[in-house]
Amino acid sequence: MVGGAVTSRLETSGSLQPRFARGRGRARRALASTGRLVVLVVALATANLACRGWGGSDEAPIPAPSSSASMVVASAASSSARTAPVLGPGPAPAPTVPNELPIHLQAGIASFAPIARHADPSVVTILTAGSEVEASPYFAHRGVRRETQGLGTGFIVDRDGVIVTNNHVIKDADTITVRLSNDRAYTAKTVGRDPRTDIAVVKIDEHGLTPLTLGDSDAIDVGDWVVAIGNPFGLSHTVSAGIISAKGRNSKDVPLDPSGYYDFLQTDASINPGNSGGPLLNLAGDVVGINTAIRGGGAQGIGFAIPINMVKQLLPMLLRDGHITRSALGVRILDVARLAPTDRTALKLAEDAKGALVQYVTPNGPAAKAGLRPGDVIRTFEGAPVEGGSLQWKASTAGVGRPVTLGVAREGKPFDARVVLGVLEEPATQEEP
Repeated sequence: MVGGAVTSRLETSGSLQPRFARGRGRARRALASTGRLVVLVVALATANLACRGWGGSDEAPIPAPSSSASMVVASAASSSARTAPVLGPGPAPAPTVPNELPIHLQAGIASFAPIARHADPSVVTILTAGSEVEASPYFAHRGVRRETQGLGTGFIVDRDGVIVTNNHVIKDADTITVRLSNDRAYTAKTVGRDPRTDIAVVKIDEHGLTPLTLGDSDAIDVGDWVVAIGNPFGLSHTVSAGIISAKGRNSKDVPLDPSGYYDFLQTDASINPGNSGGPLLNLAGDVVGINTAIRGGGAQGIGFAIPINMVKQLLPMLLRDGHITRSALGVRILDVARLAPTDRTALKLAEDAKGALVQYVTPNGPAAKAGLRPGDVIRTFEGAPVEGGSLQWKASTAGVGRPVTLGVAREGKPFDARVVLGVLEEPATQEEP
């Protein structure tokens, strides 16, 4: 019964055709099915070719990336090919490759860690304690004494414990404590200091220390990488990096004692309170400046460092005498660049002339004895061009009693003057009574 039922069902679906007829029908149906499949495949292929363009490709081949730059170029090429319109049969448009950059930058430094590791043992924390007297709000002639504490940075320049820092870090200190990178602390004594340049030297009783190499601040350029190490806000041995953003900043740019000698390096490496006295390093790990001042308060991308070449000039005298005895020409000057066009014409100076205009000559001073007078323009000092405030620095560090040659112009006529430098009479600084 079960078999008979199945046979009846199959026969009904086959319309009771003879056996050979049923076989031939199955073959025709298989052939028809195969034909429909071929037609479908051909139709899909034709549609795909029409979308791409005959013989075209929807993507340009991407070479194996050998660097991040090649990956960027490959991505750009692929994107360009995908979005390029196809106007009809023919080859696909070539991928657009960005123009080559006109300036090839050198490969950047991978890490500042080697510089930090190299310099860190030579950077010290300076802690100061002292007292100051404040005017009493209740008694006109009586003051109130209060304790003060200070924090700064310094760096070792000699293996026998000589340390350079800022004068403003230690100027009011009764006691100075130096803490090394290994947390060992020492009481330091002041060896020498110079308020005019904000440079100070202290010494601890220790030997075998690791000094930093003093580099060449004249060789560093605007845009060069620099690294600052210090103790901002008491966070010891903090490292920050940036570039030299300007050179030759002076007291007009930085609101400090106007009687000072300033020729600051400007940097955008973060400098904050506590960084003062710390080193500014180039990529060789050499000191190119002493981090000294900030403008506007806090790290705002504008910090200032004393050029290390200035320190190298003064350091021997500070170690020997404890102070700086400056030489002088005995003149008061004005930068020629600040003259009005009418004044230049009256002095018979070219528009691009540089130098220092003599405004006043000290009676019986070195310049007066050499025959200089107001209206003269000093153009060179020992053969070196005089620009901006450079004459003041050159004359003050040349040495008392030293004869120097000045290139001078008077009413447009050049001549040389031989001057024996005298002693500079220092005006009172802001920290002096």
